[in-house]
Amino acid sequence: MSQTYDDETYMRRCLQIAACGIYGARPNPMVGAVIVAPGGRIIGEGYHVRCGEGHAEVNAFASVKPTDEPLLRQSTMYVSLEPCAHYGKTPPCADLIVAKGVRRVVVGCVDPFAKVEGRGIRKLREAGIEVAVGVLEEECRALNRRFITFQTLGRPYITLKWAQSADGYIDRDSRPTMISTPFTQMLAHKLRAECQAIVVGRVTAERDRPRLDTRRWGGPAPRRFVLSRSHGLDDVVAECRSEGLQSLLVEGGAATHRAFIDAGLWDEIRVETSPETFGRGTKAAGIPAGARLASHEAYDGNSIDTYKAPLRLSPAGRGIDGGCAATGDAAERSTT
Repeated sequence: MSQTYDDETYMRRCLQIAACGIYGARPNPMVGAVIVAPGGRIIGEGYHVRCGEGHAEVNAFASVKPTDEPLLRQSTMYVSLEPCAHYGKTPPCADLIVAKGVRRVVVGCVDPFAKVEGRGIRKLREAGIEVAVGVLEEECRALNRRFITFQTLGRPYITLKWAQSADGYIDRDSRPTMISTPFTQMLAHKLRAECQAIVVGRVTAERDRPRLDTRRWGGPAPRRFVLSRSHGLDDVVAECRSEGLQSLLVEGGAATHRAFIDAGLWDEIRVETSPETFGRGTKAAGIPAGARLASHEAYDGNSIDTYKAPLRLSPAGRGIDGGCAATGDAAERSTT
């Protein structure tokens, strides 16, 4: 097995455990760390569990058994985001890594925050630690796409979601119609739990009376918004910004979806399609020009297609589609 393959294997483990912080770490990014001894044995791992508490690196070192501590000076630490390099609510993780004396550090994604950008890596190298950067970089950036979008564009990461018939209708004869299966309903509630806010239009709220909760999943329910004549798109986005809500799920109806698309306020679209045809009803908003198909999945006879918006640039000129660009107080992880 090549060293490159080893690095990717352990970085994938970092991403796997980092995702466990999806509810507790926010508004900080999700980060995972793994410590590997010679021979490939994992002797420690951890993730950023909760905002304001220990970072992934701290938790990984804390998990090492006393009998394995002598192995640290021969070990490699993998971390999905560059270790912080300055004092905030916790000491710099880069200093802790130096103190522990690990032989090598592999970083998935550089943290571009002004107080960190490259400094954590430089501190490690100046201490004589070998550092490799950019292993599974795209995946590491994509993991924190909500955090990145909020910090670089000043708005939440916006996902539009709807279910439609094979001929493109979201209901039959303009009456509420169940299109999802029990399993895909569970997936929809999982998505709700991963988003901090959710919005529907006034007509959908009055006609369908959706609960917009996560009763089919175990995560927290999102903050609910209803578009109205007195509470438009800009108001919802501004309120999300002021409340620090980094992700917004737009569940409908079709006019609401079109409004977000026309305003250019979307990052991801998820469309569930049933094989059944309706013939008439309310037409779905449709996929906008420039959208890129990111995935296609099939469940219980229905399909779910996920589209991504065209690549956008941060003010610094960096791509932020799954990118690691951040500005202002972006690196919250570095100050908590």
